[in-house]
Parts: sequence; C-alpha cells; structure tokens
Amino acid sequence: MLKTIKSIIQREQFFPWFLGFWVNPFYFARKGLYENISILSNYIRGDMLDIGCGQKPYEKLFNSSRYVGLEIDTIENRKNKNADYFYDGITFPFRDNEFDSVIANEVFEHVFNPAAFLNEIYRVLKPNGMLLMTVPFVWDEHEQPFDYARYSSFGLKHLLEESGFEVIEHKKSVCDIRVIFQLFNCYIYKKTVTKNVYANLFITAFLLSPFNILGELLSKVLPKNEDLYLDNIILTKKKISG
Repeated sequence: MLKTIKSIIQREQFFPWFLGFWVNPFYFARKGLYENISILSNYIRGDMLDIGCGQKPYEKLFNSSRYVGLEIDTIENRKNKNADYFYDGITFPFRDNEFDSVIANEVFEHVFNPAAFLNEIYRVLKPNGMLLMTVPFVWDEHEQPFDYARYSSFGLKHLLEESGFEVIEHKKSVCDIRVIFQLFNCYIYKKTVTKNVYANLFITAFLLSPFNILGELLSKVLPKNEDLYLDNIILTKKKISG
C-alpha cells in the first residue's frame, strides 16, 4: 500500500493532475511542460537521444524505436541518474548522423557554451532529424552553481537558427497569472523544504496547495500575457547544409 502511494506521488511530480494540487510544489510548471511535450511528442520517433535524461520521466510519451539517455559524467550522476551513456560535457559519445530525434528538457540553461552544445546535437542528428527542447524563461536559480542563463523566445530562436536548425513550432508554457503563483510557491518551498519527504508533503499540502488552487481558478478568468511565461517549448528540424 505504501509503495503504491509513493508511486502515485512520484507520478504526480511530472504528470500532475488533480492530486498534484496537494503534492507538487511545482504544479504549474510541470503540468505545462507535460501538456506541451505531449502535444509535440508525435514528431519525436525512431532512434532517440535524451540529453540530461535524469530518470527519463517523459520516456513513455515518445514512440521511439530506441531510447538513449545521456548525462554528464560525474559520481553523483552515475549514482542517481538513469542514463545509458555518460560524457565529458563537450563531445557526445555517438557517431555523426546517428539519431532520428533528440530531446533536451530543462537542460539548456545549464550549458555554459550553447553554440558548442547545439553543434554536437546537430552532428549526431540525421538530416531532417528533429530536436525538441524545453528551456525556462521565468524561474529562480537552481542546481547552483551550474545555472548559467535564461532565454527569451527571440534569443532561443536566434541561437538555434545560427546552429543550422529550422524552427517548426514554438510554444510558451503557462503565460498567465499562474506564473506569479508558481514563483510564490517556489519561494515558500525553498525556504521551508526539509530532508524529510513526509514533512515536505505536509508543507506542500497545507501551505502551497491553496495557491495552486487559487492560481488555477484565476487563470480561467484573467487575461493571458504572452510576454510573461515559465518555459519555452521549441521543436526544430536539422536543415541539410549546402
């Protein structure tokens, strides 16, 4: 029974629905990512590379024939990440034109040399291969000290096109009053989080859930603001050079 409850709570961290109001401090951000990735997931198929895969939370959304997870080679990552390969942070350990699709979820802000990173993705993608990225726009510093940048929709498009990618679709996730409530909940959670998972659930259920619910309700009646949003979700295609 306890194992089932734990499994449900873990699922709600990346696929939040009704229960997520009470157990997920990042409810709006994670729900927005899940919904937008789901919409674009049909473009991602074949041999697929997940860069910065973590625990591969979105793997089941993609109809891939081969799913490969990649992480930076550190002791912590080898212990805690569900990666198939590890690399030095510079060169991916794969052949040129090896993958039909690449995804990178909430990774690009941790890349110190974005052009070199995109060039590696371009190298391992097949011609006309697809790249799906999610990149935060409004968010606090995290995973310090390896948090290097925030990208507007225009900056992200410019970097991708300079690296040889054609933008197919660009979505802005959570572009309404929920941005404010998500940031407020992040502030509270960061100042109250403990090492005890049950204490953290209590904090979320009693301190944060009212703001999740209020933010959801107000988003139904207040206007959107396309200039203020949590995440970029961008689908691109590798252009054939020459």
